[in-house]
Amino acid sequence: MIKINVQKNHIDIKGHAMYDDYGKDIVCAAVSSVVITTINAVSSLDENAIKYEINEGYISIDIIKESETTRKLITNMIKILKDLKQDYQENIKINEEV
Repeated sequence: MIKINVQKNHIDIKGHAMYDDYGKDIVCAAVSSVVITTINAVSSLDENAIKYEINEGYISIDIIKESETTRKLITNMIKILKDLKQDYQENIKINEEV
């Protein structure tokens, strides 16, 4: 299961969806794609806005500089992850502490 922990200025994403075999898992691919796209978008607008770490089965994002654009991009990412959770409830868990 992918576990997503959302705090005001920090997001952790851990685990694998286990929807399909490793390398063929569309749920893992969707989550990774949404999160990496958001990281790239925020970083392209302001490389100092976030600090992030990406490892196998783990992504961590810290919001360092708050801006309207950064907040909108992060909020959009969380909304998409919630939409994915609705379709794959056995594979994604989201905990919000905001």
